[in-house]
Formats: sequence, structure tokens, C-alpha cells
Amino acid sequence: MSWHRELEELRRREALAEKLGGPERVRRQKDGGRLNIRERVALMADPGSFHEIGKIAGRAEYDGNNDLADLVPSNFVFGRARVDGRPVVIGGDDFTVRGGSADATIKEKHFQCEQMANALRLPLIRMVEGSGGGGSVKTIETTGRANVPGVSGWELVVENMGTVPRVALGLGSVAGLGAAHLAASHYSVMIKERSALFVAGPPVVARTGQDLTKNELGGHEIQLRAGAVDHAVDTEEEAFECARRFLSYLPSSVYELPPRGGRDDDPDRRVGWLIEAVPRNIRKVYRMRPIVEAVVDSGSFFEMGRTFGRSVITGFARLDGWPVAVMASDPFSYGGCWTAATCRKVTRFVDLAETFHLPVVYLVDCPGFQIGLDAERNGTIREGVRAMSAIWQTTTPWCAVIVRNAFGVAGAAHRNGGRYCTRYAWPSGRWGSLPLEGGIEAAYRADIDAADDPGAKLAEIEERLDKLRSPFRSAETFWIEEIIDPRDTRRLLCDFAQTAAPLREAGPRSFPMRP
Repeated sequence: MSWHRELEELRRREALAEKLGGPERVRRQKDGGRLNIRERVALMADPGSFHEIGKIAGRAEYDGNNDLADLVPSNFVFGRARVDGRPVVIGGDDFTVRGGSADATIKEKHFQCEQMANALRLPLIRMVEGSGGGGSVKTIETTGRANVPGVSGWELVVENMGTVPRVALGLGSVAGLGAAHLAASHYSVMIKERSALFVAGPPVVARTGQDLTKNELGGHEIQLRAGAVDHAVDTEEEAFECARRFLSYLPSSVYELPPRGGRDDDPDRRVGWLIEAVPRNIRKVYRMRPIVEAVVDSGSFFEMGRTFGRSVITGFARLDGWPVAVMASDPFSYGGCWTAATCRKVTRFVDLAETFHLPVVYLVDCPGFQIGLDAERNGTIREGVRAMSAIWQTTTPWCAVIVRNAFGVAGAAHRNGGRYCTRYAWPSGRWGSLPLEGGIEAAYRADIDAADDPGAKLAEIEERLDKLRSPFRSAETFWIEEIIDPRDTRRLLCDFAQTAAPLREAGPRSFPMRP
């Protein structure tokens, strides 16, 4: 005797599972410009590498002879795969089966997806659409009761945030628990014009008197500005490529170190135009992103969160192949001042670098915290203290390059002041308790008012103080360690990355990362 009949039954059930929610719902998904979950997994994973778990789990119907008549699979597909040769776990919602809601969910699949990533210490890619296995009003009728809210397995989501890279791709309308999964990630992407993210969708919000479309309520522009997601792209294929690139900078878990990449760019390459990058006129702004691109390995800068907390640029890059976390001030946004949103962005980014053992490079031009009524209403000082505390908690190697301004408490947060940090300054560097331009007239009011020519007196005081704040005066008393030729910045940063590489230690940190 053999087991061919049982294997035929298995293949039949697998074939039914591959139909997803049926031809009509699959066609509707396609007509909406969205791929189905199996197409998504096939594009995300290396060809032939996906090994699915629990494929035939679902809702079965049996005939009068107790033989299988039909099978509707659960609305969550997951398993192991490889992405660019690296083992990962991929899990995704199937919107063609009850819109991904709870009454078509087998919660144990979601739980085991997180459990697998945690136990095997593998990066997790979540493809989210719908409620992510969350509740539906119809659930009350299908179960015959209302449940006290609870999220089975969320403790593993929390643990994974401090253990493995967690990428979330919002590939359609995402609400409730699905929105939580998208937010509970180290890196998240939406699809422009096709994705939306909200706590509750337009029909529910309409009951509050707000009649909004999906994009008006939770489109990519809103969520990027709010910092709820990191990036938005035009197509799902682009989202998958973003996930690949993000993961390329990180270890598979905190128990490993980030891998070194290719070494195709000369670490001693000098960048001639940097000598003129910062204007002498302090009231003139300049573009920081070209500076970042110039000093890191060519084409390696991967920016995250561009439209949130815009006075600090954040992203990953490589220096002579070594992956690093890059922060850089952007004087085009509030002159580089830290707003409340910027502080939140810095806190999260520094925690990300610390969690996954990435050295930090910070190109500094920060005249301080944002001031004024909006700053006070937004609790900027509390957010700023949180960002400073995150920096002071870091143990990862750190290199700061003061490009222009470093003033006040926010300016002091350019490194962990409690431990050694590699630090350089360009000749354009300026620092102090506060910018002179903001305080001369107040501090010297009596002298200026008593002068025959107040304007000339003010100019005289400015010239005198300008000489005293020269970076060379600071170097005399070791307030700044090294003033460098800006054209040598790349060489020195590559040397920092090489020196820092053996100093990193794998393993979990004393505090877990939160979203």
C-alpha cells in the first residue's frame, strides 16, 4: 500500500488555497492596480526560495459524505525565503479573502510568523493590506459575541523590534491592527495613490462629521509628513526594492554585526568643491544632501523619513564598504533648528542605529531648538530632552563633523558627551551658548544706546566678538579637537569607519527599540 491518495488530497487542497479568495475577488484586486499576495511574495523573494508554512489552513466545507467540497484559505500567507541570498521571513495579508479581516484569520499564523523570525533571528518583511487580521463589525455576528480587545502575540512584535529588522510594506488601505503592524517597523513604505493608512477608515470617521476620501484622511502625503511611515513609491515593485536595499545595511539580527559591502570607491578620494560648500555669509543657506553624497561611498546613501522632521536628514550609507547611520542638518528647514518633530525623528533613528550596531556619522549645522509659540505648544524641550537622552544612551561608535553651527542645548546633542566621540570641525564652524546675532543687541544695549552712532557701535562689537569666536580660539583651549580641510572629510570618515569596525559588539542592547 502507498499514500498516493493522501498526497493527491494534499495537492487538491493546495490548489484550492492558490485560488485565494476566488477568481472574482482576485480580478477585483488586479483591476484596482494591486498585486495579489502570491504575486507579491514571488517578486519579493529570490526565485524559487519561498517555503510556505500552513498553506492549506483555512475554512473548509464538506459534503454529505464528509468529503471536502471547498476550501477558502486563511487571509495570511507566510514562510521562509531568501532576499538577495539572505534568509528572511515573509508574511502578507490576502485582501481577496474578507479584506484581511479577523473573521477570515487564523491568528496562530500571524503569531507563528513573528515567532519564527524571532526564534530563527531572521529579518521579517510584512506585506500589509486591510486590517492585518484585525477586527470587523461582522465578527460579532459570525462569532455570536463581542470580544474584549486583545492582540495575540503582540509581545513578539515588541520583542522583534529589539531583535530583528522589521520591514512593513503598506500595499493598500490599511486600518486598525494592520496600521499598527505598519507602524511597528524599523522601515515602512506606502504606494502613492494606492495605499492609505488610518486608525479607522472614512466610513467610520464620517460618523464624527468628517467626510473625507481615503487620500484626504490617510494618504501617503499626510502619513509621510506625520512620520507614521518612512517612504512612498509609485509601484509595488519599487517598494520591494526599497525593502531589499534597507536590509542590505543591517545584520539579520542584533546577534550579528552589519556586513561590509563592496569597496568600489577610493577611501582617499578628495572632494574639491567642499572647500566652497558653506557660504561665508551666515545668512545664506546651502544644500547638505550633496555634501552627504560626496563624502560617503558613491551611490550608497539611502535616505529615510525625508518629509518628516526635515531639519535633520537621516539615512544609511557606506564608508569604504562599512555601513553607517548618517545624520545631517538641513539648513533649508528652520535653518537647521530642531523642531519637536525633528527631535522625535532623531530619537527613533539613533535608537535604530544603536539596536543594530551601526556607527553614527553626524554632519552638524544646528543653531539650537526651534523657538517661539509653536515650539512651546509642541513641547519641543521635552522632545529635545528625549532625543538628547537617546544620544547619551548610545554605545555605538560616533563621529561628529561640525560643518557650521552648534549652539545651545540642541547643538550640544551632536554626540554622547559622556564618552569618547571622534569629532572634527570645518573652518566654517561656529559654536557657543547661543548665536551672537541673536543676543548682541540685548547684551550690549546700554553701550549701543550711549554711542553717538549706534549702528557703527553695533558693527564694532560684532567684529570684535566675531574674532573671539574663531574656531582657532577654541582649538587653543582644546574645546575643539581638530579643525580639518573639508576636502579631507571623506578620508577621515572612512578611517573612522575602519577604526570603529572592530569596536562594535553584537548582542541585544540594554533598552529595546520602540516604534
